[in-house]
Amino acid sequence: MSMYTLIILLIGVGILGYSLVYTLFVAKERKAVKGDIDAELPDNVQKHAYIRNPIFLTYVIFFGIVLVMIIYFALTWNW
Repeated sequence: MSMYTLIILLIGVGILGYSLVYTLFVAKERKAVKGDIDAELPDNVQKHAYIRNPIFLTYVIFFGIVLVMIIYFALTWNW
């Protein structure tokens, strides 16, 4: 396995680990709110609704990695 592949693999595992922990914390907070499902959103989330959304964050990270890979292969490929 090349060093580049190992770095990409470690970044992917890190993102997956962070996502798992974040999901567990959100689920635990959801269980703490009993009865009222539609509770008010925290101020930080209201101010940064798109930045704090894990789905948008995942898409941005994915397309960022794809863009870096395309640039890397474009510069190192022997035409």
